[in-house]
Amino acid sequence: MKQVKRISLSVFAILVAVVVIICLTQCGSKKTPQLGKDSLKKVIAAMTLEEKAYLVVGTGMRMTDFGGTTGNDIPAAVTGVAPGVPSGQAQPGVAPEGATGRVQSSATPGTGFQGTGQRGTGQGTGQRGTGQRGAGMQPPEEQSPSGQSPSGQGPSGVTPGQQPPEGFTPGQQPPEGFTPGQAPEGFTPGQAPGQEIPDTIRERMFEGAAEAGTQAETPVMPETVVAEAADLVAGAAGSTYAIPRLGIPSIVLADGPAGLRISSAREGDNNTYYCTAFPVSTLIASSWDVELAYQIGQAMGNEVLEYGADVLLAPALNIHRNPLCGRNFEYYSEDPLVSGKMAAAVVNGVESQGVGTSIKHYAANNAETNRMSLNTIASERALREIYLEGYRIAVQEAQPWTVMSSYNLINGTYASESPDLLTTVLRNEWGFEGFVMTDWGGGSDPVAQMVAGNDLLMPGNMEQAQAIIAAVQEGTLDEAILDRNVEKILKMILNSPKFRGYEYSDNPDLDAHAELARQAATDGMVLLQNENAALPFDNGIKNIAAFGNASYDIITGGTGSGDVNEAYSVSLTEGLENGGYTVNPDLQKSYTAYIEQERASQPRGRGFGGMFGGGPAIPEMQLDAAAINRIAASADVALITIGRNSGEGRDRSNSEGDFLLSQAEKDMVNRVTGAFHAQGKKAIVILNVGGVIETASWRDIPDAILLAWQGGQEAGNSIADVLSGRANPSGKLATTFPMKYEDNPSSETFPGIVTDAEDAQAAARTGGFGFGFGGMRDSEVVYDDGIYVGYRYYETFGILTAYEFGYGLSYTGFTYDNLTVSSGSFKDRITVTVDITNSGNVGGKEVVQLYISAPDFRLEKPDQELKGFAKTRLLQPGESQTVTFEITARSLASFNTAESAWIAEYGTYEIRIGSSCLDIRQYAAFDLEEDILVETVNKALTPVRNFMELSVR
Repeated sequence: MKQVKRISLSVFAILVAVVVIICLTQCGSKKTPQLGKDSLKKVIAAMTLEEKAYLVVGTGMRMTDFGGTTGNDIPAAVTGVAPGVPSGQAQPGVAPEGATGRVQSSATPGTGFQGTGQRGTGQGTGQRGTGQRGAGMQPPEEQSPSGQSPSGQGPSGVTPGQQPPEGFTPGQQPPEGFTPGQAPEGFTPGQAPGQEIPDTIRERMFEGAAEAGTQAETPVMPETVVAEAADLVAGAAGSTYAIPRLGIPSIVLADGPAGLRISSAREGDNNTYYCTAFPVSTLIASSWDVELAYQIGQAMGNEVLEYGADVLLAPALNIHRNPLCGRNFEYYSEDPLVSGKMAAAVVNGVESQGVGTSIKHYAANNAETNRMSLNTIASERALREIYLEGYRIAVQEAQPWTVMSSYNLINGTYASESPDLLTTVLRNEWGFEGFVMTDWGGGSDPVAQMVAGNDLLMPGNMEQAQAIIAAVQEGTLDEAILDRNVEKILKMILNSPKFRGYEYSDNPDLDAHAELARQAATDGMVLLQNENAALPFDNGIKNIAAFGNASYDIITGGTGSGDVNEAYSVSLTEGLENGGYTVNPDLQKSYTAYIEQERASQPRGRGFGGMFGGGPAIPEMQLDAAAINRIAASADVALITIGRNSGEGRDRSNSEGDFLLSQAEKDMVNRVTGAFHAQGKKAIVILNVGGVIETASWRDIPDAILLAWQGGQEAGNSIADVLSGRANPSGKLATTFPMKYEDNPSSETFPGIVTDAEDAQAAARTGGFGFGFGGMRDSEVVYDDGIYVGYRYYETFGILTAYEFGYGLSYTGFTYDNLTVSSGSFKDRITVTVDITNSGNVGGKEVVQLYISAPDFRLEKPDQELKGFAKTRLLQPGESQTVTFEITARSLASFNTAESAWIAEYGTYEIRIGSSCLDIRQYAAFDLEEDILVETVNKALTPVRNFMELSVR
């Protein structure tokens, strides 16, 4: 009887507990607003001050991509974060028969092991493959020359091809003294190990480091604030703070400009997750095809969506002010119209997939040297017309979800702390509706960043959150400002795939994206020289001698955040073989052995150095004259590939082996061309570069020069398509190739000077502007070239160039006829049409460029400026297309600093339609009877001191 009573009481207790739980749950749901169910105002009102501060500060740097462990400065034990561990549905790829492994074909040292095989799906058990398209490769079991397993995958938890700190086992606890989210002890980013990281970088970039080599105590978050960042994508750049009790998830942010940058390996998961490496931005801009850019954006956005990320940290659209900027490959052009239109197209494409973008690096981030402390001094007019205009176009034509503020200062204020830049111009004048995030570690004062309108601080650390909390409590930061920034972030979260509960597949259509990458690369290559119709190859060419390291070790893209973990890359020689050509086997064997030997002798890239492309380029292999002559006797044609790579954290140099050809490269061009010419055969140079190099001193030696840029994972196939004539080159330069570096108007001021006397002495001892990661020394650069950037300078001042802006040859020809202007007198707008006809013998596309020469009674003007461009469809011989342009008052306006206004001056305007800025085919004119005040703006971004600007007056 007693036993029955005990059971009854137990059942009663259970029923009471259930009722209590239901009641508490219902009461809680009534009292606690939920994101998406209540107005944002209610949700924000329900947040604690700590939760607000944590939300505007990222969850800390996860080191997956830097060769270390994953980690947050907000401890997982407190937040519930499991960094780097995804929860998507992983489908193992199938390894094709006969797949083999070999050293990766990439100019970036330390990036892993590759295999060859047929193209597979996004998942597989191997690492990158070279040659025939291969995802899901199964490499052999033997060890690679470097001692790494040929799979390249390495132990669980390690990003393939990168090394963890010494003695550290990935997936386990880090060694004593190693702080997750920090570089290995004694390692200087971008340089060889063993040099100490300056305190200034530790404070900005690494979580919880108050002094070099130490970790600051991390304040413990209140128990009421428990965050979960589920479904984080391994290798993603960062994430936001989750507040589960309010229904606020963690959002994943991932690089990058040439395709989604995530790790291909995941802890505890034997599958691989590849992304498509698209051509670099310099190539995309050289296509002058906004529809193509949109399609690339769509494909990138699809991969972001299907791999579980929410925001792509791209595109990047700073101006090519100087050819030596190490990050020019990520940027589009020296012209803001090209940059803005291309960026807007990519943004619209990406965001059509339901994910976000972050256009960057806003603004005037035109050098990498000391980038985190470089003060850019520029006039209001130069900023408005050149350095901000592309961003305005992208914002107003695409409304990206986010904008990323740059590291540098502008006229004395950090970009991320500038109310003028982030609120006055971006939001109030341009109507930007999204939120602003910092570049990783950007700025110095989190409170000033909040006030300026920099809503999210990335990657975030506890010190920043505590500073914001203290400022509110002390009354130095109005909580309403914090609420404003929180609201902007929450609006984005509401649109994110993570909030919508999208079940990502981890299986985007990589086959289709590879085909698009191949097409894009062919459309953006620029034929610079083509004497005596050396290209395309005639039918008699079958056997090809390929010289130059990059013929075998192709560079698909730049280093740093612009790199992509693709499944495979197609070298030039493999592309030629795929196209039915025979590559000289003896030469191929010699180069392959040489490259493997040289790479094995180089230190492995690790930590930040691995990400940012540390390590010298492999010098060109020396060949004696007798060997070259033997090869010339048996081969039909010579290809000489010149390779260059660069990346985030350092600038290039005006030196041999960089902007200039090395002596070995000069010898190779001269000797190979001479030997083949002696046999009555031709020699062709291929430029596998991300940015401009010097060509004037040697361009007349070979028969042809093809600027292939860095064409992504399908580069070899794309180059072969152009060489063979299967594709007609239709790219045009979106950046000028000067005769010599000194001809560039910024050559004397780039990249700036160190301004602190003590630091200047240190700079002299280290031979320049220092550490590869940039940002340790206070410095400044004066934009004394003003509005005269690129072709605006060369044309206005009559400076001869090697290849002008807009230049590019074709295998066919085009005529320009019937230029028509809708009116000879401008009112609100004018329509311009011109007929383009293929006058040659093969099909091709033409880039049509519209320039305007404006009156300069009140304001000084360049000789002409690009105001419109269009690319025709593929026109067959004899086929025509009418191209239409619309000219608005904004097209005619220049910025008048004295009046803070955009003004179109009265007078006669000349329309120039051509195939380049110098190859003008058609002219027309119209009159503007009186000045038009197009827009009055706020006084903003005023220089802190006077300086002399370049002028024709």
